[in-house]
Amino acid sequence: MKKKIFPLLILVGFGFLIQGCRKDVLKNLDDDDARVYITKYDSSVNFSNYQTFRLADSVSVVRDGQLVRHDLTTYDAALLSAISQQMVQRGFQLETDQTKVPDLGIQVSRITTEYTGVVSYNDYWGGYDSYWDPFYWGYGGYGYSFPYAFGTYTFREGALSIDMLDLKNPDTGANQLRSVWTGLGRGTGIFNTNNVAEIVQTLFDQSGYLNR
Repeated sequence: MKKKIFPLLILVGFGFLIQGCRKDVLKNLDDDDARVYITKYDSSVNFSNYQTFRLADSVSVVRDGQLVRHDLTTYDAALLSAISQQMVQRGFQLETDQTKVPDLGIQVSRITTEYTGVVSYNDYWGGYDSYWDPFYWGYGGYGYSFPYAFGTYTFREGALSIDMLDLKNPDTGANQLRSVWTGLGRGTGIFNTNNVAEIVQTLFDQSGYLNR
């Protein structure tokens, strides 16, 4: 029996040593470092040709690919205000006259997607592997294993999307509006009101071409 236990203790101790020396990169990341910002635009567009803009008066709530509602929470209001400020700082003018069509329309969406998966615990237990041979239990020549067991896991991912539409040059033939810029933010704290100013500024700073 001692010959069986002693190698096991060595393996366990070595495992703890490796775990202790391993760097946990994600643990040391700040929330702002854990966020991802993606921007894209129509390279054929010269943004200096646009002067006025207007934001939608609410934020679209999209869940699992479906529009659920339009909302205006404290977070949403702060978000729309931050976007408006960034646009003004870059030389664009907020169009407040509802009888006039602005050059650019900006719509904002809060997107959440839920993922569900299945995991087999047998994969983690190692199947037929064991530190004890069948002779210990009095069954020479018999092997044994854990029964198959399955579990499910679910996680939800959130993202913020800012879409800028060309209202100045609509495609009347196709009855469509062209998207000229999109900013996407995702990751830790993306729906935290305290992070709104930083998130919006990062997206706009990443888009230096977005100026008059």
